[in-house]
Order: sequence, then C-alpha cells, then structure tokens
Amino acid sequence: MCICFGQDLGAQKRIVIDAGHGGIDSGALARNGAQEKDIVLNVAQEVLRLNSSLKEPHLIFLTRYSDTLISLGDRTRLAMALDADLFLSLHCNHAKNHRARGVEVFAYRYPFKYSKTAVWMAYQLQNQFKKQLGFESRGVKFANFQVLRDTAKQCPALLLELGFLSNADENSFLSSKENATRIALIILNILETY
Repeated sequence: MCICFGQDLGAQKRIVIDAGHGGIDSGALARNGAQEKDIVLNVAQEVLRLNSSLKEPHLIFLTRYSDTLISLGDRTRLAMALDADLFLSLHCNHAKNHRARGVEVFAYRYPFKYSKTAVWMAYQLQNQFKKQLGFESRGVKFANFQVLRDTAKQCPALLLELGFLSNADENSFLSSKENATRIALIILNILETY
C-alpha cells in the first residue's frame, strides 16, 4: 500500500498502473523463461520513469514497485483510497497456438459513468500499438475481471494485454528493455490525451 505525504492529490489526475501478478504468481511463462510479472513491472516502471522527466508530470502510482504479490482486492483498494482518475492493469497473453499474436484491451462489461471514456481510451491504445509498433489489434473487449469490476464505478478502468509470450516474436519484443520504453511512451502519450 502506498502512503502519500505532502502531495496535493487534488491538483492533478491520479493514475494507478497495476503491474499484474508478482511474487509467487509469475503469470504467463515463455519458453525462454520470460515471465509476465517481470515484463509488466518493467513497463510500469518505465512509465513512472518517463513521467518523472515531464515538465508537468502526472500523479502516477503503481500497485507494486517490486516483485511482490499484491491481492486483487488490495490493488483496487489502492485505486479507491487514492480516489483514482484512471486505473490501467498491465498483462501479457499466452495461448496454445504459438501463432496467436496482438494486443487486446479490456473494459468492464457493464455500463457505468466512465464506460465511454474507458472504451475511447481502449481504442486509442489499440490504434497506437498498431500504428507505432506494428502490433495486430485483437480488438477492444469486455470482461468481468475483478480489477475492472471493482474500479469501474470509480474511474475509467482498463486491462491491457501487451502481446503473447507464447509467440516467439512478441516474446522477444516484450522481453527487451528498449521496447519496454517504447511501450511505456505509448501509454504515457495516451495518458496525456486523457
């Protein structure tokens, strides 16, 4: 849990980035040993690092800053405690079909006050991943994931599947530190438009 002292939390948008999995929960595993929990944490930390170099940085909080397991409930409680303006959960996909590829963005399946904004942002993420990185778009989808369900009434909430660790090309791309920076820039640019 993050405790913030001395910050005017009302002056800026509060963004919570959830690096999925962590600790004993590795998430998806690639044949070369790459783990989802490490890839998404690298991207989240890059968003934080790049944000700090902005002239007017956003108030960005991570649900985890290291390789620790945080419960789904604690992840969403952090967003509620911070009165978040946006919640973005980062993940990587895996499939039995090693040719499966592309980016998916999920929003909560039931309509709420922030649903239109969440769907708009989801499409923006899809478009930028395709335009800037050449990733296939697997579409904007709707799901009843706990992290979305518990935050959708609070703020726009999205779950971003960055690509498939079961696909050798995407695994290689996602495992690169340089590409973590490229992905983080896309996310940060979308936050700027929000």
